[in-house]
Amino acid sequence: MMDRSEWRKRCLEPVLRKHGERKQSFETSSGIPIERVSDPGTLGALDPETELGYPGAYPFTRGVQPTMYRGRHWTMRQYAGFGTARDSNRRYRELLKAGTTGLSVAFDLPTQMGYDSDHPMAAGEVGRVGVAIDSLEDMELLFADIPLDQVSTSMTINATASILLAFYVALARRRGIDPGALAGTVQNDILKEYIARGTYIYPPAPSLRIVTDMLHWCRDQVPRWNTMSISGYHIREAGATAVQELAFTLANAVEYVGAAVAGGMEVDEFAPRLSFFFNAHNDLFEEVAKFRAARRLWARLMRERFGARDPRSWKLRFHTQTSGATLQAQQPLNNVVRVALQSLAAVLGGTQSLHTNAFDEALGLPTSESATLALRTQQVIAHESAVCDAVDPLAGSWHVESLTREIETRVDAELARIAELGGAVRAIEAGYFQRQIEESAFRYQREIEEGERVVVGVNRFQAGKPVETPIQRIDPRVGEEQVERLTRLRNERPPEAVEAALAEVERAARGSENLMPPILEAVESQATLGEICDRLRAVFGTFDQHA
Repeated sequence: MMDRSEWRKRCLEPVLRKHGERKQSFETSSGIPIERVSDPGTLGALDPETELGYPGAYPFTRGVQPTMYRGRHWTMRQYAGFGTARDSNRRYRELLKAGTTGLSVAFDLPTQMGYDSDHPMAAGEVGRVGVAIDSLEDMELLFADIPLDQVSTSMTINATASILLAFYVALARRRGIDPGALAGTVQNDILKEYIARGTYIYPPAPSLRIVTDMLHWCRDQVPRWNTMSISGYHIREAGATAVQELAFTLANAVEYVGAAVAGGMEVDEFAPRLSFFFNAHNDLFEEVAKFRAARRLWARLMRERFGARDPRSWKLRFHTQTSGATLQAQQPLNNVVRVALQSLAAVLGGTQSLHTNAFDEALGLPTSESATLALRTQQVIAHESAVCDAVDPLAGSWHVESLTREIETRVDAELARIAELGGAVRAIEAGYFQRQIEESAFRYQREIEEGERVVVGVNRFQAGKPVETPIQRIDPRVGEEQVERLTRLRNERPPEAVEAALAEVERAARGSENLMPPILEAVESQATLGEICDRLRAVFGTFDQHA
């Protein structure tokens, strides 16, 4: 058998002289060089015990469970929400009937920003990119005929996460369900809003207080609830590379853990309920390696930096969503293929739950048919591809292990830079994360425009005739209906009880007690989301990133 140098001389060099290669250099989206041929020499010494271990054991590179998908498949959690609570409830029941195994709620922008549907800032936005939730009555309609103690519900909400969780808990109590039986997640990751997404309300310091208050409260009141889903998804959607997505997400996680510990909690009291939310992008092997490196990095951070002793605290559990930024309006059916490949990367990388985007989301909200097809994509991978039959089937691949190690090394270096800046909050205030993402996004777009990066149907293989695609459109009367419901609520509720409860929220905000009990009391008194946020704005102020 020939060695590498002989192979290069006898096989490779004659072909290179005659044909060359497609590009002068090959690299991942993070700028990691891709070896032409990986072998033990390119990987270097691999210590299976310290770098890989076994599934379900430290450092969890190969997965957080010993059997992974041989035991059960990931949760197929389709993100949905639009129009009124009744509209979204119909979609949820359709998805459950089609086989989804968890709900994921999308809220409209007014709900995310703490405005009721009748506020001037909500005009034209009610129910457009998610469901409008103003009150406990809306939450009751949203989950009509859905057993809260039998489904797992994820809510993609941040600045108003405490209020939406209070609505959910209040609804359970109204139905006679013990909050301790509730299972689900609130995203509750406010730091990434300052970095990449923009749906913040208050300045960073009081926002962190609200987050840590929820961690404290849920530990005792809703122990099965995942109190935070620390999100790299939106960071990636804003233009970050895979390395930046992972580094910035972990830096935020370190900030949250540090704040909770500083607030008097033991790390093992809350760390097992933390989860993560990542993006599945187009570079299949880089994405798989990113997920594997994420588990290894988190396990080490929790055990060595924070001194966690409970193995559950070392496990990085994550939800994945396929990349919305890669969906194209041109030739939208091509998005079916993109989503399938991204989903495969998430599964090969060991995700715990997955949302697959619909092919028409570059044009509008998904239709019932496109949402069902997106779910079927997961089901085909789960039941027909056989990739779930072996745990971490790419382990030992020289290419994948090299990428995993290189991503880990680069993330470590980025975390060290962020620490030198004083941590995630200081880095956000200095604009460091934002500048890094902007530079990466510019570089990526320039590659597309100059043809270095091929996007099928966009800068190559274009079709002459546009494809007609049905689009989900929101009835403009949705806003009117929501405002009518809200007006009726305000007229029928007991005003003295509402005012007393809101005053308690404001009093607690001015002090140092946990905010969750008065917020829960306020929503049960029929105070609205906007009214509660207004009381918090009066105390905390609002954040202007450009001030």
